[in-house]
Amino acid sequence: MTNVLVVYKKNFESIHDHSLDHLKSSLEDAKSNHQLRVEIRARERVRRADFIGRDLVIVLGGDGTLTSISHNIDESTPVMGVNSHPKSDDPSGSVGFYMDSTLDTFSQDLERALTGKAIVNNLPRLRAIIDSTSGNRYTTDPAMNELLIANTHQYAPSKYHLRRGDKNTDQQSSGLIFSTWLGQGAWFSHSLDPKSLSEIRKVVEKGEEDTHYFVLARDLDHQMRIDERWSWLDWTETTTQILSDMHRGYVVPDGWDEVHFNRGASISVDLNAPKLRLLTFRQSMKDRLLESVNL
Repeated sequence: MTNVLVVYKKNFESIHDHSLDHLKSSLEDAKSNHQLRVEIRARERVRRADFIGRDLVIVLGGDGTLTSISHNIDESTPVMGVNSHPKSDDPSGSVGFYMDSTLDTFSQDLERALTGKAIVNNLPRLRAIIDSTSGNRYTTDPAMNELLIANTHQYAPSKYHLRRGDKNTDQQSSGLIFSTWLGQGAWFSHSLDPKSLSEIRKVVEKGEEDTHYFVLARDLDHQMRIDERWSWLDWTETTTQILSDMHRGYVVPDGWDEVHFNRGASISVDLNAPKLRLLTFRQSMKDRLLESVNL
């Protein structure tokens, strides 16, 4: 018996209701060839316990649906994304970068997933470990795309001491963005001017996408960008350590749950979170990104 969980986006739009009906019908058809136990949950009602013991998680929606629930999924559970409203069919739809399946291909993609013939992408994820001044330690949810560390009051500067290896600097910016290699196609790329983005992509070495991550200090003083380039924009495998000088700040993984901290908190960021086992069916996620950004 294959234990399958379906998580879907529910926003009362007919296109998503139609997609869910189509998915249910395809899963019923698949039961003629496979022993399936299928449970279906709306994204808003799913809980961490719902993901325990699953042989396959199917996410129906867009990238936001996947990133919002991915932190509940351990690194041994295969996940397949199904784009419920592709942009290729409707300009107002979803790009679905992580959603390699569509309603048109779902039946054949499901068969490949169930028979072990899908492409397995073990995606590295970011994490932040926060040590408070009172001695408490918090680990954030893993981030597929990016982590933001900033002042909770966006009108106030983010002040912190930044350390990586033997390099140290005090900064005052509008916050730090940490991005996985795949995450460069998301928020990270929109935070840089085209010239800077082109320059950093030139230094990204092949084979480092599983071990390195990007660091970007947003809206940093221009002189510091010139004098200490590593502290503005970097591609690194070294743990980044921050000592907060903000009255109150937060860490936000993939734009979802916030973890707050106060002045004096120490924060470490690395790429050692559990990986995500994402299935694709036509090309790997690496090739998908290379094609989309013309690397």
